[in-house]
Amino acid sequence: MNQPPDNNALAADGRVRDATAKNWVDRFAPPRWRPYLRLARADRPIGAWLLLIPCWWGITLGIIDTGWHWIDLWLYPACAIGALVMRGAGCTWNDITDRHLDAQVARTRSRPIPSGAVTVRQAAAFMVALSLAGLAVLLTLSSAAIWLGVISLAPVCVYPFAKRFTWWPQVFLGIAFNWGALLGWAAHTGGLSLPPVYLYLAGIAWTLHYDTIYAHQDREDDALIGIRSTARLFERDTAGWLWLFTGLTVIFAALAVLFAGGGWFGLSGPLALGGFMAWQIRGLDIDDPEQCLRLFRATRWGGLLMLGFLALDAVL
Repeated sequence: MNQPPDNNALAADGRVRDATAKNWVDRFAPPRWRPYLRLARADRPIGAWLLLIPCWWGITLGIIDTGWHWIDLWLYPACAIGALVMRGAGCTWNDITDRHLDAQVARTRSRPIPSGAVTVRQAAAFMVALSLAGLAVLLTLSSAAIWLGVISLAPVCVYPFAKRFTWWPQVFLGIAFNWGALLGWAAHTGGLSLPPVYLYLAGIAWTLHYDTIYAHQDREDDALIGIRSTARLFERDTAGWLWLFTGLTVIFAALAVLFAGGGWFGLSGPLALGGFMAWQIRGLDIDDPEQCLRLFRATRWGGLLMLGFLALDAVL
């Protein structure tokens, strides 16, 4: 059985409680860099994957629709770099705005700002540096993608405050995290049309699914300090809602493939993702925080599975 993290050991070296035991930051990064890498969630890479995968979905769906372009050789790595640095910037902004709340939650009080490893001023400077790196990548894309990238800052800025005024903060996370489905398509095609909109809606439903699972880790602490979430809203009805989000994900993703002119390989992608989401629901115990975290961390494999089928459709 997995033992809970030793809080004294965490405090001694600055490790974050919900980081994986063998992450590269805690093992290999220079000690001076570790607080900033932890602030950017480099020790917890799942979030970067969940930001990146919709970007790659959007590019690949665009290839299904219009064919392959030379620019695509740059778009995939560009989105990877952009997702990495902008996820770090977004998480830093989130931690700045939530520093007082994080200090009251067992899982988050070990983060760099509430633990005192990084000051708010240092965190703000780090966020600006990451944002400038993201801007440098964005400026290499099409004008439509650049404008979409600029507009994406609005939901990113609003998201940390959503848990204070709505029971559905996961919707705001979905709006922000899946923007790459629109941006990836626009970077490939130079504009927007119906398929990426359906893909975007699929991504939002997908986020509602996986982040509700994630939020169940903090359900009790959140109730004590007044943080709202779909996990607290659904409670014992969580499984039924997750089945609804699974169905919406499959339907919207299938519509995206159909309107992009995809074939059976492409349509197999949403079905494969839906099957993976069903596996997560069947294994979920909302009263086991460690299991919720494990299921959440596995989410990227479902997204990559769908991406693989979309890529097969684009190639074949």
